[in-house]
Amino acid sequence: MPKLKLFALGSVLVILLVSAAQAQVSIDVSKITCDQYLLNKIANPKTVGVWLSGFYAGKRNITVVDTQALDRNSEKVSEYCGSNRNMTLMQAVETTLGAGK
Repeated sequence: MPKLKLFALGSVLVILLVSAAQAQVSIDVSKITCDQYLLNKIANPKTVGVWLSGFYAGKRNITVVDTQALDRNSEKVSEYCGSNRNMTLMQAVETTLGAGK
């Protein structure tokens, strides 16, 4: 019986450790470089792209999502970032798409 309790306790501890390992991580998007974006070092590039799209749409009070434009814009930014790896991603978006205006 004590082995069963020890096994159950060990199982609970493993579950708690796995849950802690999957804890939420906060990212300051303004500090992501093109290199980090292109090499998937911070987060999934598609996730970051969707967040950026929403951020700039919110600044312009745009409530419609054009998924085809999102894909095209992502490609433009990725291409620009390929030649400007040390630039921040937000600077690349603003330069490429004029999103900061």
